[in-house]
Amino acid sequence: NTVSYLVVGGGGSAGGWAPGGGGAGGYREGKAVNNGTPDTYTGSPLAATSGIPVTASTYPVTVGAGGAGQSYPNRNSTTKGSNSVFSTITSAGGGVGAPNSGYPGHDSGSTVGNGGSGGGSTSSPTTVGVGNTPPVSPPQGNNGGQGGTGGGAGYFGGGGGGAGAVGSNAGPPNDAGPGGAGSASSINGTPTLRAGGGGGGNVATGASTGGPGGGGASAPGGSSNGTANTGGGGGGAYAPTPTGTSAGSGGSGGSGVVIIRYKFQ
Repeated sequence: NTVSYLVVGGGGSAGGWAPGGGGAGGYREGKAVNNGTPDTYTGSPLAATSGIPVTASTYPVTVGAGGAGQSYPNRNSTTKGSNSVFSTITSAGGGVGAPNSGYPGHDSGSTVGNGGSGGGSTSSPTTVGVGNTPPVSPPQGNNGGQGGTGGGAGYFGGGGGGAGAVGSNAGPPNDAGPGGAGSASSINGTPTLRAGGGGGGNVATGASTGGPGGGGASAPGGSSNGTANTGGGGGGAYAPTPTGTSAGSGGSGGSGVVIIRYKFQ
């Protein structure tokens, strides 16, 4: 009468020109206990020790979409991920990775986003996105990483938060922060990482990696999207020259997923 569940929200998107990486969608899992016996699969460290009681009826399921990344040179176009829902469980969409408002002609209105996991910050603004928003227990995600500036024309975004780890801060000498790692579960029979944060973008010498678990990476002239059905955050745009005109678009978040596991008798 009780089912195990994994509900992951849609990943957040990333902005243009050295932004923070998008935060992963919220990650919520619970292992069923029936007749005193816990479900036998290997869950993530975030898994609750109880499932969801069910009856023979219809249950609406919502799989959250990933947020749309910022397309250069549009302004104020980044969006957070959408919520995923099953029964009483709601996993929040991932937060937006902050576009760099310090460069003329780029987004100056969007701010870093809170969500299931928080988006990374950039050199301007510098406030990281807060994960586990709204708060639940066990926590559904982590904060984004801090962006910053380097020598010369260097601007670096922090990584988006993941289910299993905070997004990494930008660091010397010319490094944007990688996305935070996701969390692994075998609820569908195969150990699978989900809900990795997006890598931060930069204007410098190299791109950053997405968090294991579907987080998008930054790449020269653009970025990559979070992987579908993982809730991975979008990667931040990477400009190989300080003009910023070749930064391309910030990555979109990956769609979330809802998995229900039950004992067939």
